[in-house]
This record gives sequence, structure tokens and C-alpha cells, in this order.
Amino acid sequence: MKDNLLPQPWKTLSTREVYRNKWMRLREDLAELPNGHRTIYGVCEFGECVGVLPFVDDQNVLMVRQFRYVHQESHRWEMPTGGIRSDESPEQAAQRELMEEGCYRADQLIWISSYHTSKSVCHETAHLYIGRGLVTADAPPDDTEFFERAVLPFEEALRMVTTSEIRDSMTVIAVLHAARLRDSGKW
Repeated sequence: MKDNLLPQPWKTLSTREVYRNKWMRLREDLAELPNGHRTIYGVCEFGECVGVLPFVDDQNVLMVRQFRYVHQESHRWEMPTGGIRSDESPEQAAQRELMEEGCYRADQLIWISSYHTSKSVCHETAHLYIGRGLVTADAPPDDTEFFERAVLPFEEALRMVTTSEIRDSMTVIAVLHAARLRDSGKW
């Protein structure tokens, strides 16, 4: 049975910054629940980010890999991704990330999804694009980025998503959307 009442919002009573660097902010809130009880709630704020799945032609995509410190691994492929700077639109950030990480610029960016990367403790919104009509263009990567690049058949990227070899959520979602668009004839 579906209830037509929306869940009631929580009230933020106070906020305390616990930690901040140029990529994130961690805060601790004191919140009042709809039943009047209070709870401590931790929130990681990351802002907005972008990802672009660059098609070098109709059958092949450009992928990158780098050492990912949190998971201590460097063998998983992903698409170019990164944060949106305060003076950028999502499209501008997608082009910059594609140039920094892939050494290309897309003549056409096709928006495919915007989503919350975590619904409970992280405040971050990701904007995903497909890049088409790639032209060589590069920009210096961030000082913590060291990439390997490869052109892979899209079917191989899709296989790696379905077997969980690719685990980055932005890449997983973009590859699945690209497969859906291709299979629906909207390509």
C-alpha cells in the first residue's frame, strides 16, 4: 500500500566543520528528527563533478587508468572524470577533464545523466556526458594525476562493466546509458 504523505524533513539545529581541504569538507550536524528526537549526522561535501565517455568512433572509447589511492589499485579502466571548478559550467568542466586526462576535446557533448553519488552521507552531484567528434587537444593534468590511456572497443568496456571489472560509478552509469542509447537507435 502506497502512502501519499511525503517523508517529513529533518531540522538542522547546528553545524560544525570537522575538516576541510581543497577537494572536500567534512561537517557534523546536530539534527532534529520528525519525531522530536535528536541525532548527530556526519556529512562529506564534495560539490559537483563530471565524467565524459569519449567515443573515438562509433565502436571505440578512450579509457584511462591511474593509481587510485583509496582502493590501492591501478588496474581498472575508467572514463575521464573530475571536479567542477567554481567558475565552470558542467560542460566546460567535462571538456577540461577530457583534455587533461584524455588529450582530446569533444565537438559534441551529449548529456546523459545527473545523479547523487551517495544518497546518505556524501553531498556530491555527478553530471555525465558522451563525447563525440574528438579532436586532439590537451591541458596539463592535476599534479596528482599520472595516466595510462587506451582505446578500447565499446563492447569490451560494456563487458567490463557487467562483470564488475569497471567499478567507478560514473563510468558504469555512462557505459550503461551509452549501451541503452545505442540499442534504442537514438545514437
